[in-house]
Amino acid sequence: MRFLITGGAGFIGSHLSDHLIGRGNQVSVLDNLATGSVDNIVHLRASEGFCFTEGDVLDCETLERLLVEADRVIHLAAVVGVKLVMEQPVNTILTNVQGTANVLELCCRHRKRVLVASTSEVYGKTMDSQYMVRALQEDDDITLGTTKRRRWAYACSKALDEFLALAYRDENSLEVVVARFFNTVGPRQTGRYGMVVPRFVQQALAAAPLVVHGDGTQTRCFTHVADTVEAIVRLVEEPAAFGEVVNIGREEPVSINELAQRIIALTGSPSPLTYVPYESVYGPGYEDMHRRTPDVSRLRELIGFAPQRDLDATLRDVIAFYAPVGAWKG
Repeated sequence: MRFLITGGAGFIGSHLSDHLIGRGNQVSVLDNLATGSVDNIVHLRASEGFCFTEGDVLDCETLERLLVEADRVIHLAAVVGVKLVMEQPVNTILTNVQGTANVLELCCRHRKRVLVASTSEVYGKTMDSQYMVRALQEDDDITLGTTKRRRWAYACSKALDEFLALAYRDENSLEVVVARFFNTVGPRQTGRYGMVVPRFVQQALAAAPLVVHGDGTQTRCFTHVADTVEAIVRLVEEPAAFGEVVNIGREEPVSINELAQRIIALTGSPSPLTYVPYESVYGPGYEDMHRRTPDVSRLRELIGFAPQRDLDATLRDVIAFYAPVGAWKG
């Protein structure tokens, strides 16, 4: 099987490439390296059936040239990370929406099966509603903040990606599935753009304070990248998933304070916690959600699988990735 992975030099894309090459598939990666890195895929360069092209999903000519050769398309390319979204709102919107539009149009034209990556961000403030006490389901209404707060640009752009993917399914019978990721973490993820787990791990290994944004009582669910990859591969091959939106996450909420304490314990670090207001990191008017937990019933029903690795196992893998270059020795 021949796969095209847009954004394939990124964190998730590189692990997906490893998985597919390991199973004897051919993989073509398209990445502009804005947030991805050649270091993530350099070990695959000598692999038979692997090809890397530095390019952009906004370049339709390059995209089409690679896409026509593929049997399956996994569209991961997007602007990611709260920091980048806050600093580059125009680029966020244009890249996410136009890039996805290009992928879907070409997949439709050439009749290629495609998985479009989305995010739990599209739920917005839904779970903070006084009426929402259960886990988030794919068909729940969503609640986004005002357009004057750029923090919501990413969520809105990915929601539009979903609308567009499902419209291509309805109008053109495109074989497309949308996957909503809930905080995928693991080796190779960078904390450069606001991702909390690698940032905490690197701070702990350097015996530096773990910097918590807000009061740390907000909760999140973290999913090991290997589980996310497994779900992606199964979903894109499942006909019953076409035209569906599917949560991919682990139903194990943890507060950011507890997350920090677990990382300190697992690294044996003497690091203290320090707290900074959101505004000092992301600017005035920033909003965050207090909790976000997925319901993965649909994922289980469709592919008989849900993320398996618990949080401590996931954290140990991230720590092992970073420890050789700065492990705490105290």
